[in-house]
Amino acid sequence: MRAPRGLTIGRLAALSRVNLETIRYYERIGLMPAPDRTEGGHRLYDEAHERRLSFIRRGRELGFGIESIRALLSLAEPDHRSCEEVQPIAASHLHEVRAKLADLARLEAILAETLSRCKGHMSAPSCPVLEMLEAR
Repeated sequence: MRAPRGLTIGRLAALSRVNLETIRYYERIGLMPAPDRTEGGHRLYDEAHERRLSFIRRGRELGFGIESIRALLSLAEPDHRSCEEVQPIAASHLHEVRAKLADLARLEAILAETLSRCKGHMSAPSCPVLEMLEAR
């Protein structure tokens, strides 16, 4: 009897650098297609699963949400590639990234100013960093 060909979920996880439970989650929500199964019920993935999972991982690393990735996956299909349809998704994400950058710039200024007031004494009666975090 020949051994089934394909990638186990553990091998897929290692190759794509995605956690096993995350792969199962993506299958449950329909982001990843269900793989073939062995007679014993073990999942067997192929190269298409690995490419799709790598696309999803990279999208998540770049901060795209699940629904945006779902749409981008659809638009990445060879027969459906459309920059015109990708553009609004990317533009929306760019807006979110710029808003986060503005928030981070404000946070950086607050932390820098707060740390400049911090003396770093072991027994100081007050700490500007802790006071900032405790402020309501």
